Amino acid sequence: MNGSRIENRTYAEIRIGDTASMTRTVDDDAVRTLALLTDDADPGRIDEEYAQRYGDGRLQAQRSWAGALVSSVITGQLPGPGAVELSQQLRFLRPVPAGSTVNVRVTVVAMRDEDRVLTMECECTDGDGAMLATGTAEVVAPADKRIVARPDHGTYAVQGHDKFEELLAYVKPLPPVVTAVAHPCSESALQGVIEAAEAGMITPILVGPTARILAVASALQVDLSPYRLVDTPHSHASARAAVELVRAGEARMMMKGSLHTDELLGAVVARDTGLRTERRLSHAFVFDVPTYHKPLIVTDAAINIFPDLDAKRDICQLAIELATVIGVELPKVAILSAVETVNAKIPSTTDAASLCKMADRGQITGGLLDGPLAMDNAISREAAAIKGIVSEVAGDADILLVPDLEAGNILAKQLSFMAQADAAGVVLGARVPIVLTSRADSVRARLASCAIAVLMASAQSRGAAQAGVVQAGAVATVAVPPR
Repeated sequence: MNGSRIENRTYAEIRIGDTASMTRTVDDDAVRTLALLTDDADPGRIDEEYAQRYGDGRLQAQRSWAGALVSSVITGQLPGPGAVELSQQLRFLRPVPAGSTVNVRVTVVAMRDEDRVLTMECECTDGDGAMLATGTAEVVAPADKRIVARPDHGTYAVQGHDKFEELLAYVKPLPPVVTAVAHPCSESALQGVIEAAEAGMITPILVGPTARILAVASALQVDLSPYRLVDTPHSHASARAAVELVRAGEARMMMKGSLHTDELLGAVVARDTGLRTERRLSHAFVFDVPTYHKPLIVTDAAINIFPDLDAKRDICQLAIELATVIGVELPKVAILSAVETVNAKIPSTTDAASLCKMADRGQITGGLLDGPLAMDNAISREAAAIKGIVSEVAGDADILLVPDLEAGNILAKQLSFMAQADAAGVVLGARVPIVLTSRADSVRARLASCAIAVLMASAQSRGAAQAGVVQAGAVATVAVPPR
């Protein structure tokens, strides 16, 4: 199986003991979607207030995901296309709370040659390995070989988010990173910090007005006694103090709380007291787009308003290094414009051509660049083929390098609000990674932002250790399996 095609396994190719598995997160949106698609009348599936009051409907809807995921593994992997499920008998051992990770595994335990029927043992476990559901399924395996195109997810109204799950799994074995959190004085900001700390990603230092932070913690019923607090009078002072913790070597990451982004970055870029390196500061979104086949980086949509060619070179190089850190072996960079041909009247096309030549001459390294590419050619092989574009990047981009902040911001918000994408955000080019989160971010997106920063911080530490010195902004690859 590859990213765009699915190959089945015929009955003759299957042996007892063969297995297949998948991992998904069951969130509230998924529960509601399943209820709506099946015309389920129980209000506990879709009414939050009712579900909280009575519970049974929501838990039953969550359980039903086990059966759906088992079917997905059978028809998508083992045996794959052409398989016909005859029966499925599952015993549900415990509910699946919203936001839980569900691991599904099917194993062939018996085969019946006369009618090609497989008996498959089915298990669903949570992220800690606890059994959620167990049982068996009977499946008719196909007799003929089938290699089919992976369905175009763009044709479906509802898709899942699972690309961040790999990212979170990569971070799990790493030790927590000490993180200076600037001004976590709102419930959403403090909640994001606690989630990351409880997930074992960070050890936070909470920088801000202590009384306000404690009041928020009280409202959330959160115990802050395990964490260090640094008292400051206001948000500007919080940003400066957080930066100083990094400069003093007491923190290896920063995280934005409830202050404005420009307040935080103002302290970061201060010439004599900030966290500047020789490189341009930029921002990258890492998107889990349900309609795209892999994580997608969009840069820069938050910091550089109208970047010139030199700035775009830095933005591109930083994005390549980020992609490498999160496990992309050879990042493919699509340099976006309105058209796919060089036109002197459209500066973004000439910039794209220059960046590609800079990559040819070693001024940009570690990635495969192509541009100018229009958005459709960057993400769709079919669109590129129709226009006669022959490119290893077209339709398979890992990174979208946008012409300017306006274009990037519009694209990022379209992905979030029209394509239902989850977005993790991080600032690149400073001495340490800086996590930027939004009040609108889901729990998964907030954790993914922290996970990316943790991987970057770990890579910087490894690079510095290998060099024997502390190198500002140094990035090295951590042990992440390449995709």
